[in-house]
Amino acid sequence: MDLFSRSWTALLTAVAGLEDEDFTRPSGCAGWLVRDLVCHLVLDAQDVLITLVTPADTEPTRDAVTYWTVTQTPPTGEDPLDALIVRLAAAYEEPWLLKFHLDDVGSAAGRAARLADPGLRVGTQGEVLTAGDYLSAYVLEWALHHLDLVAHLPHRPGPPAETLAGARELLERIAGAAFPASFSDRDALLVGTGRRAPTDAERAHLGALGVKLPLVLG
Repeated sequence: MDLFSRSWTALLTAVAGLEDEDFTRPSGCAGWLVRDLVCHLVLDAQDVLITLVTPADTEPTRDAVTYWTVTQTPPTGEDPLDALIVRLAAAYEEPWLLKFHLDDVGSAAGRAARLADPGLRVGTQGEVLTAGDYLSAYVLEWALHHLDLVAHLPHRPGPPAETLAGARELLERIAGAAFPASFSDRDALLVGTGRRAPTDAERAHLGALGVKLPLVLG
């Protein structure tokens, strides 16, 4: 729960520090500019708020690991929902409006997460999780999207070390195997989710794990 708050606060702070011209740069998400990614974060924040006030009275069907749908097919940016995000982002016209909306909804999501009972059962996408597992899953989401945010903005701050470490640990649980110790947390996340291809040396170190990659999370 604490790691969720720290990772989300770092991501909100990074967006707040963007200059207008940063919004027109590519992000690490295929087909999305930075402004599109920030618009997606607004919807993510809304999802957190909705889920935390949607209690469930049945046993959990998913946890932080099984929350994710995993494929090996990287996104192309041509999915209808991805295209909708692009249109929504363009409707904001001025970057400060997008920043304001994310700060408003994102701050509320952060407060809701801090107030949530980790053992509360919540419903989302037809599944039931504890609030603790749901928020733990989102640490991986925040880490990956923070990396996406700064993929072409090297002068902007990236995710905190503890966020990267927590996200790597969850990704390894999803993969069912640990990444080699020679991989930094950042590289494990980027290579593991197909955000960049492994070098020849990295591929050799990955061994059998390399066959499972990329882990494209949805």
